[in-house]
Amino acid sequence: MRAPSPTARPLLEAETLEKRYTVRRGFLGGRRSDLPALRGVSFTVGEGETLGLVGESGSGKTTAGRIVARLIEPDAGAVRFDGMDWLALEGSELRRKRRELQVVFQDPQTSLNPRMRVGDQIGEPLRIHRLASGAALSSRVRELLAAVGLPADLATRFPSELSGGQRQRVAIARALAAGPRLVVCDEPVSALDVSIAAQIVNLLLELRERSGLAYLFIAHDIAVVSRIADRIAVFYLGRIVEEGPAAAIIEKPLHPYTAALIAAVPDPAPDSLEPPRALGGEPPWAGQAPSGCPFHPRCPIARDRCRQERPELSDAGGARRVACFFPGELP
Repeated sequence: MRAPSPTARPLLEAETLEKRYTVRRGFLGGRRSDLPALRGVSFTVGEGETLGLVGESGSGKTTAGRIVARLIEPDAGAVRFDGMDWLALEGSELRRKRRELQVVFQDPQTSLNPRMRVGDQIGEPLRIHRLASGAALSSRVRELLAAVGLPADLATRFPSELSGGQRQRVAIARALAAGPRLVVCDEPVSALDVSIAAQIVNLLLELRERSGLAYLFIAHDIAVVSRIADRIAVFYLGRIVEEGPAAAIIEKPLHPYTAALIAAVPDPAPDSLEPPRALGGEPPWAGQAPSGCPFHPRCPIARDRCRQERPELSDAGGARRVACFFPGELP
């Protein structure tokens, strides 16, 4: 893992992102409710840096990634990509700039077109952005397959003929085809076996070192995130509750929620007798977040202040931020 450069120019800047969904609840779904997915989230990704977004399902991390990828629009906030107002781009201008920001989705079985051959899918971004054609396009497809560790003859196959790991490598090759500077990886290994997931993470690391790519890496497994990320942002109920260098967070978490995520990771040591500790309780429904600190109903160190006031994400030293009144006071 590389140490993040404090002088790296921000490639992506997200500021105070807000997003709400309208959901139907009650008998036969007759009652509408607002579901806040993001509540004032801000983060940056530097050139060649990997920022990991981690949290339980429903924490808002995937919504943040989809906003960055312009798959959905925020209700409020701003996103700048390479210094440009990313949310203001439209039409041909957005299409031209979009080649620099690509996405790898969670399940390659659904993100790849089952009726298109692998080579055609990898070559599609090259055709759309007019980067290659004819023999040059075929040659570039073979190069991309080789870059992700796949033989050239897979270009003539359909996705259904490949394994899950091979399909995800094809999805990565397709994302790389247009020559992006930032890749949003939305749970790219959660649908894969552990050994295959490790291979994909190693592949992403190799591609980053080789090409200088930046990643926004989204996952619920903090062990996977810590393997690839330079910095980690921990999400809970639509907010970032802790952010900082990955090594520092794993070594000494400051927020009780971060500590619980780390404690839930199984110890790979063969002589370890201590089982992973599951976090107690379920996250409250996002539409009815508790008063005070949103984590206090599940927190082992919660006090009266935590039930009455919500802590803001504030500087904790060492390039770290935490939203906790008693950071580091873990059981």
